[in-house]
Parts: sequence; structure tokens; C-alpha cells
Amino acid sequence: MSDLDLLTQSLARSVKHWRAVRGFTLDVLAARAGVSRGMLIQIEQARTNPSLGTVVKIGDALGVSITTLLDYEQGPRVRIVPAEQAVRLWHTEAGSYNRLLAGTEAPGPLEMWDWRLMPGESSASDPHPAGTMELLHVTAGELTLTVDGVEHRVPAGASVSFEANLPHTYGSTGGVPMEMVMAVSVPPVT
Repeated sequence: MSDLDLLTQSLARSVKHWRAVRGFTLDVLAARAGVSRGMLIQIEQARTNPSLGTVVKIGDALGVSITTLLDYEQGPRVRIVPAEQAVRLWHTEAGSYNRLLAGTEAPGPLEMWDWRLMPGESSASDPHPAGTMELLHVTAGELTLTVDGVEHRVPAGASVSFEANLPHTYGSTGGVPMEMVMAVSVPPVT
């Protein structure tokens, strides 16, 4: 069985589990996440590999991190994630990618990501729920962060925080790859 098949099956089990924990019907979760009921059925039956954007929307709607969606059984209080277990959820032919390094619930989802964007590439993100915060630290190149249509340049060594409930895009417009570490904190579902 491939890593993608294992990931698809884990996501299927986890979405079913957390939907039951929250007491959401398929229709309620679909409405909260902005995802079709049919897509949720395919995910819960492990018949599709949804996009990163879809997984983020479902996690936000359930109030759990992507890490939790990929492995809902909670482990020990100290959890070490070996480098080879970091999950690559998005990549391009040119070499851009993101990797989910670690995540927890504290009291809402808290995730840490490793990003690399090749020159000229970008990745857009839909708005997250109100109260979601992102912290970014650029380790190489220059990040072009666009939040609600306003562009911000963040050079290597600098950090930025912003409320992520608005449309935002991460871009690499310089001549070298941009690398950053990102933390995302989503408020708990009430």
C-alpha cells in the first residue's frame, strides 16, 4: 500500500471520527467547511485524495489541526515526529513544497509548517476562521506575503504575524528559493 493510500485511509477514518465527536451531520460539516456533501462522502469512504485547501477547510470546520486529521488517535504528551514522517501536502514540478512538521490541539489546532517556494511560484490560501493567526519566519530568500490584496515583503531573517481570516498568498518573487517556517493557530470550535 502506498503512502498516499495510507494517508487517504487515515483521513477517511479521522474525518468520520471528528464529525461524530462534534455531532455534525454530513450536511452540517459540508456547510461549515464550504465543501460539497459528495466530496465529504468520497473522503470518508477513502475514494479521493482531496486538495490541501479542502483538508484545511475541513480541519477548520471541525476545529482540529491537519495533524489531528491525519492521525486522530492521540499519542503520549511528548510526541517526536521523525523527519521522514513530516507530511508533504503540496508540491510543484519546479520544486516548491510545504511539509506539516508537527501539530497539536492547544486549545484549538496549532500547526507548524516548513515551506519552500521556487522563484516565481506562489500558493494562495482561502481565509481561515476568525481569530486564526499565522506566524512566519523566513529563513532564505524573500517572502512576498499578500493579505487581502496588500503586498508585504519579508526578507530572510525577518518574521511576520497576521490574522489569517482574509485571503492571503505566499509568494517567491526574488531570484532564489524562499524558505520559511510557519505556525498556524486556529481558535477552537464552539
